[in-house]
Amino acid sequence: MTLLASAVEGWSPGPVTATARIGAGPAAAFAALLDQPAPPLADGDPLPPGWHWFAFLDHPATADLGEDGHPRAGAFLPPIPHRRRMIAGGRLEVTAPLRVGSTVTRTSGLARCEPRSGRSGPMLLVTVRSEYREDGRLLLIEEQDVVYRSQEAGSSPAPAGTGTPAPGGDGPAVELRPDEAVLFRFSALTYNAHRIHYDHPYATRVEGHPGLVVHGPLLALLLLEVPRRHTRDRAVASFAHRLTRPAYAGTPVRAVGRADGDRLELSAAAAGAPSSVTGTALLTGGDR
Repeated sequence: MTLLASAVEGWSPGPVTATARIGAGPAAAFAALLDQPAPPLADGDPLPPGWHWFAFLDHPATADLGEDGHPRAGAFLPPIPHRRRMIAGGRLEVTAPLRVGSTVTRTSGLARCEPRSGRSGPMLLVTVRSEYREDGRLLLIEEQDVVYRSQEAGSSPAPAGTGTPAPGGDGPAVELRPDEAVLFRFSALTYNAHRIHYDHPYATRVEGHPGLVVHGPLLALLLLEVPRRHTRDRAVASFAHRLTRPAYAGTPVRAVGRADGDRLELSAAAAGAPSSVTGTALLTGGDR
């Protein structure tokens, strides 16, 4: 049995429920971060898919943060030594949109905890499944995959990762220039204190990255900007994405989509690099 497998043997956290009111402020702030006009945000207006991430946030005390900026403990944080975390991907199934002004309940549970062996050594894949309901009515099912490693400070560099070839072609595209200010603002918007996104000495000297790391959720949301901006008459019924390699501050990231009927294949890459994230969106409604 590996060290990681031994550390999580018998670890079986129970479900956690949280309730939040869907406010207009965080959505307007994210639109401003993207240099885009805010969507309609009066009470009753639908929230774009993925933007619910700004409503359900943990607010740990500063004293409860580890040296990497993540909380030392949490409902679905595995009890492994020298824990390092990286978002790996996720899936959404949308039954109905979350709406501004509504009160939504999220129930989350551990769906998977699986030791694996990767390019950089042993790792643990943890999947958390969440269901979002309003007055008992199911709106959204979400799964988030997170990879954890046990890595002492400065012990090894971050893996460069691999990816599919960089996206190209004439499909609809969206570009983001993730400079230090953009990363800082996204960290603030998501209450994310992970130091790889704003502390250059920590990111490079401790976790071995060549620069500040673009947030995985920001890359996923960039993919979702493709249908949001270019297929406004269609709704996203489901979305799946997989993060394949980091993107770093200072290099533009371009997301493109390729339509195949109701299916939209998505990919985003930093200039001159393979894709950092790939995804698929299933669209519904509108003219076909």
